[in-house]
Amino acid sequence: MQLFVNDLTVIDFSYACTKRGIVGESWIVDVLLSGDLNEMSMVLDFGVVKKQIKAIIDDAVDHKLVIPRNSEKIVLSDSAFNEGHQHVDILSDVGDYFLQSPACAFAQIDADVIDIESVTSHLTKVILSQLPENVKGLEIKLRAEDITSDFYHYTHGLKLHGGNCQRIAHGHRSKIQLFENGERSTALESYWCKRWEDVYLASEDDRIAQSDIQLSPTAMSKLTPDHQFFSYLAPQGRFDIAVPSSILEVVDCDSTVELLADYIARQLKALHPASSFKVIAYEGVQKGAIASVS
Repeated sequence: MQLFVNDLTVIDFSYACTKRGIVGESWIVDVLLSGDLNEMSMVLDFGVVKKQIKAIIDDAVDHKLVIPRNSEKIVLSDSAFNEGHQHVDILSDVGDYFLQSPACAFAQIDADVIDIESVTSHLTKVILSQLPENVKGLEIKLRAEDITSDFYHYTHGLKLHGGNCQRIAHGHRSKIQLFENGERSTALESYWCKRWEDVYLASEDDRIAQSDIQLSPTAMSKLTPDHQFFSYLAPQGRFDIAVPSSILEVVDCDSTVELLADYIARQLKALHPASSFKVIAYEGVQKGAIASVS
């Protein structure tokens, strides 16, 4: 007997990549369970599927920086600065990222690269180990949202958030809709998606001096004049990141989707003072914020 749940959840996370740096991603999760019927004549109660399996997925990868354990260019180590914290050093073709975060903000996967195949294999093992004995098989389908327009991948952190969004390197794959004087502008959408392609979005309020950053000894030896530094304390612990200027945009606000929509609207207004703008900014799949400026 088989039981399926489509659109079970969306995982919003970032992953370390030796080609693209840190990449924000959003994947929709479908699940198919197979097994014997239990005492309630079910493979598994839908309520259990939606709550338990979603909770396992959230704990495993959602709102984390996912790291390929087998990559020699991406190294995770314990922090000497704060108990329960770790460093991640990422060497990539676009620039080198260096981080410190509480250990719960990182997830390691036994793979050379992070992709749908490797994350699917990881989640299948993790979930199966926590399901009842009557469940014999599990198929997980991870898929990106079907977006016919331009989109971008961004990574950020929200220090004021009480949940896992506070982690300094989690992200999203998002589309955007921009209207100038009431008319949709695909040209402006294309511009912003190129501008924020695999970008890290940092808040100016979180900027610190290099002398105050807490990174691994290897990271400190590899810093360049191109790196900029950001840090904050949040309920889960201390978060630090060093980002190359070429893959960074520093905003004058927090990076909630509401304020990012407003930021884009203000940027557009400054470039085109005579026009009015409406911004529909998405944060991953099927959620976001709207800002307008006249």
